[in-house]
Amino acid sequence: MTLQKNHNLSHEIVLDDVKCILSTTDLKGTIKYTNPYFSEVSGYSKKELLGSPHNIIRHPDMPKVMFKLMWDRIKDDNNVSMIVKNRAKDGKYYWVTTFFEKKYHPVTKESDGYLAILHAAPKNAIRAIEPLYKRLRNIEAKYGIHASQDYLIKYLMKEGKTYDQYVAELTQQKNLVSEFFKTINKLTS
Repeated sequence: MTLQKNHNLSHEIVLDDVKCILSTTDLKGTIKYTNPYFSEVSGYSKKELLGSPHNIIRHPDMPKVMFKLMWDRIKDDNNVSMIVKNRAKDGKYYWVTTFFEKKYHPVTKESDGYLAILHAAPKNAIRAIEPLYKRLRNIEAKYGIHASQDYLIKYLMKEGKTYDQYVAELTQQKNLVSEFFKTINKLTS
C-alpha cells in the first residue's frame, strides 16, 4: 500500500498501514536521521529535516502537556508511546502512534539521543483521543500547562489506568513495539 491523500477527511494524509516513519535526534531534539518515508509523508526533503528540530512537524492541535509528558519520560530513561497529530510541510496533517526511546552510544554507554518510530494510528484511537486533546488545549489556553497536566492525571485516575495502559488500550498495541525493542536491546548489549 502506498501513501494516499484522502480528500474526504479535510486535508488528512492517510498513512500506509505497514510502513513506519523512523527518525533519530540528539538530546536536544535536533534531527540526525530520517528514513525516506518520513520525507514522503511530511513533504520535507531529507536535507530540510536533518539539523532541524523534531518539532518541525508539530501540529498546533497537539496539547503542549503531551510533549512535556514525553520529555519528562524519556529524560528519565522511560520509553513512551503517544498518539500524535503531526503537520506536513503543506499544512496537511497525519495521525501516528509514536514510540520514543532514549538511545545510548555503543562504546561509552552514554545517552546520545532519541529514536522515534511512528506508524499509522488506528481510527478508533484518534476518535477517542481527539476530545481529550481538545479539552487539554482549552485548559492550557485558559490556565496553563500545569493545569492541563493536573487534568490529564485526574482523567487517567478516573479511567483507572496509567498513561501507558491508556495508550496501549487505545492503540491495541499491548506494548508490542516496546517489547520488540527491549528484546533487540538485550540481544545487542
